[in-house]
Amino acid sequence: MKIAVASEGKYVSGHFGHCEGFTIYEVEEGKTLIKNFTPNPGHRPGYLPIFLKELAVNVIIAGGMGETAQQLFNENEIEVVVGAQGLCDDIVQKYVNGELESTGSVCREHKHEGECNE
Repeated sequence: MKIAVASEGKYVSGHFGHCEGFTIYEVEEGKTLIKNFTPNPGHRPGYLPIFLKELAVNVIIAGGMGETAQQLFNENEIEVVVGAQGLCDDIVQKYVNGELESTGSVCREHKHEGECNE
């Protein structure tokens, strides 16, 4: 399984589309086998879900994400987890342990205030 975390350095980014990049974890039997950072190729409507699908990602974790992006990930059979905060490594371990649930929050503004990361 491949899990991508929208990240700013070692931390989960508050807004997926404008993150620094994606820390991608290859996980098998509850253990991280490989961890790589892929820079964000740029925020363009509809592009990032396809970009991550081409990288064989199964799950995307972010602090916040817009409704259209969430729909596009679902259409590409990529699970969306939003509302995450903290260190990427810790968040992935919580997901693997079944301890991380999506808040379902939707970013409605690109001011990155208020609704993002809730």
